[in-house]
Amino acid sequence: MTFRVEKDLDALYGELDRNLKVLEEEFNVRVRARGNRVTVEGEADAVEGASRVLKGLDEAVAGGHALRPGDVAHAIRAYRDRPGLPVSELFRHGIPVASKKRFVVPKNETQRRYLEAISSHDLVIGIGPAGTGKTYLAMAMAVASLLKQEVSRIILVRPAVEAGERLGFLPGDLVEKVNPYLRPLYDALYDMMETERAGRLIERGSIEVAPLAFMRGRTLNDSFIILDEAQNTTREQMKMFLTRLGFNSKTVVTGDVTQVDLPPEKGSGLIEAQRLLAPIEEIAIVYFTEKDVVRHRLVQRIIQAYEQTDPGPA
Repeated sequence: MTFRVEKDLDALYGELDRNLKVLEEEFNVRVRARGNRVTVEGEADAVEGASRVLKGLDEAVAGGHALRPGDVAHAIRAYRDRPGLPVSELFRHGIPVASKKRFVVPKNETQRRYLEAISSHDLVIGIGPAGTGKTYLAMAMAVASLLKQEVSRIILVRPAVEAGERLGFLPGDLVEKVNPYLRPLYDALYDMMETERAGRLIERGSIEVAPLAFMRGRTLNDSFIILDEAQNTTREQMKMFLTRLGFNSKTVVTGDVTQVDLPPEKGSGLIEAQRLLAPIEEIAIVYFTEKDVVRHRLVQRIIQAYEQTDPGPA
C-alpha cells in the first residue's frame, strides 16, 4: 500500500525513522518512506493496520500534536483495542496544559472514557492499578479547568496514613508536613505546569494541597478536587470527603483497591464507596486494568505476575 502524508515528516517519522521502525516491529511489515510518500508491505491485515495507525498519527501531527516517545505504541494499542475507532480520534481529546507539552492525550480507550466521564460528571471515581493514568489525567483536567477559569482553585488531597495524628509533631508548615505523601500529585502538577508558575499559584491559594484530615468541616465551591490514594481512607473519612462537594465543583477520586495500607480492622472507604455509589447515575465509576498500564511495558507484566498469586480483596 502506498499513500502520501503531510509535510512535517521529521515529527511524523521520528528521529532516524524511529516511529516507522516501531510500526515495522509491531505489525511485522516493511515501511519505506521517500519524502512524503510512504509504502507499507506485508500481509494484508498487517498492512492495513500499520497504514491506518500512521495515517492517524499524520492527522494528529497536522493538527498540532507533538508526538512524544511512546505515542506510537499507545496508538497501536488503541487501534487494536478498537479497530473501528480512527487513531486520530485518540489525539482529538487532548487536554491543554501550561507546559511545553501543550496537550495531554489519552493513551487508550479506558483513558478516553475516563476523560469523558470527568467532563460530563461532577463526581468520578477511577479505580485500577498503578500506572494507568488515573491521577495524571485528573490533574490534567484540573489544570485545564483552572486555565480556562472554569474553577477558581485546585485542591489536591491525599490520606497520610502513616503519619496519623503525628502530623502536628513534624517540622515545617502544613505543606512541608504532608509533602512526602503528596509528592506524586506534585510530580503530576509540575509535569503540566512550569514549577515557578505552579509555586505562585500555590502561594496565592489557587492550588491547595492538604491531607484528608484537614478537609473536615469545609464546603468546596468553585473547585476541582482530586482525592488520590483513596483506598487508604476509612468509611468515615470517605463519607466526610464526598459530602464536601459544593456548587460549581468537580471531584475525582482515584485509588487501587488491591493496595490498601489500612490496619486489618479498618475497612477501605473506597471499596465501600464503589458499592454504595454505583446505582447513582450522576456518579461515574471507571475501572482500569493491567491492560491500561501506560508506564514501562514491564510494569504491566509485574502487575499480572502479582495478580496471579494474590487476587486481592473480593
